[in-house]
Amino acid sequence: MSVGMLCLGRHWNGITYAYEDRRSDFDDLPAPPIPEELRDFARQAASDAGYELHPDVCIMNFYTVESRMGVHQDKDESQASIASGAPIVSLSLGDAARFVVGGLTRRERTQPMVLRSGDVLLMGGASRLRFHGVTKILPGTAPHGTGPGRFNLTFRQW
Repeated sequence: MSVGMLCLGRHWNGITYAYEDRRSDFDDLPAPPIPEELRDFARQAASDAGYELHPDVCIMNFYTVESRMGVHQDKDESQASIASGAPIVSLSLGDAARFVVGGLTRRERTQPMVLRSGDVLLMGGASRLRFHGVTKILPGTAPHGTGPGRFNLTFRQW
């Protein structure tokens, strides 16, 4: 992973690989709250796809042209959240990214797609634990005034 990260609602501790209420690995301050407008956006996106989501985590990643996010599963939320199939809602802003999504095991082949500024990706239900990652940022593709670089906001229910 080579992205800049800011967490809202709960903090992702990169040392313990766990969510926490305070940023104990950084400055011990409480995690900043998720603005209600962003919570509403994520709730509505999930609802539009037939899911229910109560987002209490928003991971904001910033990608430069050199940034990548290795293929991984989003499986660090509570067992209850994962078992319920609560979706992950992802919003892309700025430069486009080549995103890959595979199956439920790392061995399964991934399929590429391009996520452009304004695209919303939802992974829920049976696809909730699919392996996925960002393999390339496409410089110069951001709408006027939003680049260079890419922001991704990922909403989760812990």
